[in-house]
Amino acid sequence: MIVNMTKNGTIDFHAHAFPDELAPRAMKKLLSEAPGVNAFLDGTIKALSESMERNGISRSVICCIATTPEQFTPIFNWCKKTQTNKVIMFPSIHPADTEWKERIALIKEAGFKGIKMHPYYQDYFLDEDRMLPIYKELERNDLMVVAHTGYDISFVRDDRADCRRILKVTEMFPRLKFVATHLGAWQQWEEVAQELAGRHIYMELSWSLEYLTPEQARRIILAHPADCVLFGTDSPWTDQGKTLSLLKNLKLPQKLERKVLRDNAMTLLGLL
Repeated sequence: MIVNMTKNGTIDFHAHAFPDELAPRAMKKLLSEAPGVNAFLDGTIKALSESMERNGISRSVICCIATTPEQFTPIFNWCKKTQTNKVIMFPSIHPADTEWKERIALIKEAGFKGIKMHPYYQDYFLDEDRMLPIYKELERNDLMVVAHTGYDISFVRDDRADCRRILKVTEMFPRLKFVATHLGAWQQWEEVAQELAGRHIYMELSWSLEYLTPEQARRIILAHPADCVLFGTDSPWTDQGKTLSLLKNLKLPQKLERKVLRDNAMTLLGLL
């Protein structure tokens, strides 16, 4: 069943990879910081491409994270070199970067569709004042932001990326294409069901189906606008094939399943 669906072009909206020379060191460090997390790939583009081929995934969005302002340039250059029609790169800007406006202009000029940001690794709160002009400039340039939302397994839990802050940002910037990861907010799914489900907020479902029961996941997805749910895996931290199976096990209506696996991402990425 999965093969038949994915031949039509499944898109993984949330994956990670690193330059070949950096991948072993990056994977070792990230795994040491995340208790109980395993890696299913080695963090390279080659390994991800092979996984995509095995599982019938036609495109993956690679979400990069600049943990310091100085990392913008090497990440940006690697993204330009690496992007193909199958590997869609999202570079990253750091909130502390004094040149963030120029960075956004470079990202737009290079033809990227958006950026990735992470409130924990980049030490910010989703709705804090210094983020507001960044969101405004992204909105003005029609660039989306994929933001880690909810808790993070590697950090002490706080409210820096919770549903209340997601709502504030998306209400302040209604034209900003803001993608909340992990089915709204990782390990805050009761709040997602109460506060986010049903609103026009993009949510990709990586690293959520592994934690929720099928009934819990179905309840959130079916309550949400059909055009706003995206398939994602968080590879290499999850197995793309397993996440596809978990989605199929939800037995969503066929039209909705196709939207989640492909059509919504195609629209959001401007690929139709």
